[in-house]
Parts: sequence; C-alpha cells; structure tokens
Amino acid sequence: MNSVDQRTAEGILFTDQYQLSMAQLYFRQGIHERPAQFDHFFRRYPNYGMHEAGYCVNAGMEWLLDWMQDARFRDEDIAHLRSQRTRTGGQMFGDDFLDYLREQGDFSRISISAIPEGRVVHPNVPLTVVRGPLAMAQILETPLLNQLNYQTLIATKAARIREVSRAAMVLEFGLRRGQDRGANAGSRAALIGGADFTSNVGLSHVLGYPPKGTHAHALVQVFLALGNSELEAFRAYAESYPDDCLLLVDTINTLESGVPNAIRVFEELRAAGHAPMGIRLDSGDLAYLAVQSARMLDAAGFPDTSIVLSNDLDELAIWQIQSQIADEARRHGVDADAVIHRLIYGVGTRLVTSHGEGALGGVYKLVALQEGDTWRPAIKIADSPNKMTNPGLKQAWRIYDQRGQATADLVTLEGEDPRQEEQIILRHPGDHSRHRALHQNEISAVEPLLVEMLRVGRPTLPAPTIEAMRQLRRADVDRLDTGVRRIMTPHIYHVSLSQQLWNLKQQLLSEMGV
Repeated sequence: MNSVDQRTAEGILFTDQYQLSMAQLYFRQGIHERPAQFDHFFRRYPNYGMHEAGYCVNAGMEWLLDWMQDARFRDEDIAHLRSQRTRTGGQMFGDDFLDYLREQGDFSRISISAIPEGRVVHPNVPLTVVRGPLAMAQILETPLLNQLNYQTLIATKAARIREVSRAAMVLEFGLRRGQDRGANAGSRAALIGGADFTSNVGLSHVLGYPPKGTHAHALVQVFLALGNSELEAFRAYAESYPDDCLLLVDTINTLESGVPNAIRVFEELRAAGHAPMGIRLDSGDLAYLAVQSARMLDAAGFPDTSIVLSNDLDELAIWQIQSQIADEARRHGVDADAVIHRLIYGVGTRLVTSHGEGALGGVYKLVALQEGDTWRPAIKIADSPNKMTNPGLKQAWRIYDQRGQATADLVTLEGEDPRQEEQIILRHPGDHSRHRALHQNEISAVEPLLVEMLRVGRPTLPAPTIEAMRQLRRADVDRLDTGVRRIMTPHIYHVSLSQQLWNLKQQLLSEMGV
C-alpha cells in the first residue's frame, strides 16, 4: 500500500460505512449539527476461559487524540465517497452532504472527557464521554472503539501478568505475533499495563525506553550449519556483547549442552572482567529447567545471573510455573525464592493477542441529545437487561472505604456531587431489589474519575508519560481489594447508579412502556 492509499485507509475514512450512512441521514433531517453526547464503556471484564479479569486498565487515549488532530475529509476522500453507488446506480452520498463533509468534516468541534490512561476501570462506567455535532460524533465511533478497546484489552492483560510476576522483570516480545502494525499499540499498552520493556525497537525509541532482546535459535543453527558448535556460537555472541551477554540455551539440549556451554563462556567473560547477564529458556518444562539451571549456575559461581523464561507465557502459565518451582526446589534442596527472584518473564503471543479473549466488548452509545437549551436523555432498551444503557449527562466517581480501598464506582447525573451527601445511595444498575447506603463516616474519600481531555478540538492536557500512567495503575491496583485482584474467580467489584440516575432511568422506561 503506497502512502496515498495509506492516508485514505487510515485517515478519516477509517470508519464503518454505517457511520457515514447515518451521518447523511442526520444531514437530511437537519439534525446533523445538533449537539449530542455519546458514552464509551464496556459491559464485562475479559474472560480468558480458565480464568478472568476482575478489573481493566484504561489505555489508548493519547493515540486517539493524535489521530483526531489530523483526521479530516480531504478532496481524495470526498472523491471516494462520491464514487459509491446505490443498488440502482445512483450516487450513494449526495453532493450537498459531501460539500458539508468537505467544509465541516473534522473533529475540531468535538469535546472529550475520559478516565485517564493507566487507571483501573470497571464495566458500565463511562470511560470516554464524547460531546459535539451529531454527525461527526457519530463518525468518530468506529476509530474510537478501535483504538481504545484494543489498548485497554492489552493493558489489562499486562497488568494481570505484572500482578502474578510480582517484582520480576516482564519483557514484551509480541511484535512478531501481533495484528500487523496494531502490534505497536499493543506494545504501548503493555508498557502502560505492567511490562517493563519491549523488544519493539521503533516504539521503544519513540517512547524513550531501551529495547530489549537476546538472540534466536537461528544464531546457533548458523554456526552448526557452518560446521562449528554451540560453544563457538556463544563465544561469538559474548565477544560482540561482553557486557550484555544473555544466551539462549535450548537449541540442542538445555542441561547437557546449553547451560554447560553458557557457563564456560561466562567463566571466560568473568576472567576478562565482564559480568554475564544470564540465560534464556524457551522450550521444555520451564519450571524444572529453571531450577536445574539455577543449581548449575550457582555451583559454577554465578548466583546473580538472570534466567529469562519465554514461550507462550501468560498470567496463568507464570502462576503455575511459580507453584511448580516451589515443589521442584523443595525436592532438590534449592531455595525456591532465590530461583523465582532471578527470573525474568518474556511474554509474547499471549499478551499482544490477549489470548483467550481477543476483544474488549467496549461500546459507544448515544445518551443525550440537545434540543434548544435542554439536553434530552436517550436510552437503549434491549431484550437483554445487561445491554440497557444508562441515560443522560453523567459523572463517574470512585468511593474509598475507611481502609483507603476502592469499594465502589458510582455513576451519577452531571451536577450531582456525592461528597456533599450525608449518605450515598448505591443502586444496582439493573436489579431494583439490590441497593445499599453508605454513610460519610464509612468513607475515606470520593473521587471524580472523568477528566476533560479535549475541548472543542484542542487537547487540554499535555500527553502523559508512560511512567506517569504506570504510577496511576500501580496506585489503583494497590487500592483494590485482594479478592478483586485474584487471577482466578475474582471477587466482583461493585458499580452502582445514584438514586437520581436510577430514577431517571426508571422514568424513561415507564414512558416507553417497559
């Protein structure tokens, strides 16, 4: 795809056909400029099959805002739309509508409030609130969902891997297995969610982090094909990178060839005044091999070298490896904590593809439409109760109990301030029988979550650094109940509606005969 085609495919036409069809209908009805508000939220946490998430980590906003700054209907885009035909051969999009898109077809009148990247988020809480002219706010739906849903999905997976890895270093290795250039977004989201570094060279330099990597089996295979040995391959690598020598030891036989040859090269490095980094294990029984490799390295006088584990790792696999290491170490008289302490996890395919749950079900729903000076609430009614939306202009709040732990997220109408209420009523979003009251003496803090990001097309805040987003994630995860953080069968975190929002929802349902 040449650069011209790429601008067309990835510019403002990076949307679905039905967004443009609806925008033209709004134009025909004369309501295309009417201010509208849409909420972006997800309905359930990722479920990976054998395990599931108890929270998500928000990500993707910076890249969306960057895209919006440049996205507009160019002459080339208008020409493409003019070429579209109906079933009977007529022009799909009228010239008057296309003239409107040429003149007004950008996002310079859109405003966005959102929960900042890196923060922990939960179902049915507005993550992103979009306000602006109806037609352009509608066209924004597809690129917004595309960019925010995927990065939030990967940041969540990375946060779970970070959680189970404890203090160990986590390296993101997924570029080769990611979804085309979307893997760049995956690498960025992984860094926000908990990966320390990535092997993705270009993105690492853009974000200011050193890329990480060692070598592949091909290096050893090349030397073998040329009539040389694994030992000679290791020596060549050590000669090229004497202060960064980390050797992949499972090309031939890990314990009988790879580790002994690595130790021999490490001894030569040490004699020359260099400190070797360690070894990488990429196949076989990783827990058993880690324990045996640690024993051999310790016996040779290299207790401080790292052991990198890779090969289809995710949070469940790492958890199982750590449990097995405890058993293996006990059986062989090895300090399990010392083995686990030296581990580094290289996580690739299962992180960048969010193995087990390939998409976040984030949605973008109209919640209000302005008529004169009045905002009219909008609601979606569905056969499935969990698909019914929460109407109106809203704010989201996080309530902390006396321990300082997050106890609930509360969605209110805009203008409500639960901090001023003597007691806060929390209503279940869909079950009228489930509600509770929190008195202020049970609460340590109530925090608003939505922050203005874009005001009529202009960003209101500087782009946050990856480290700033990581700090938000760490603080939020630390304030979650341990049950919510569980890798398996996490405790349910409560998301509630205020009494006023609950009343509005019931009023609209009653008016519609539901």
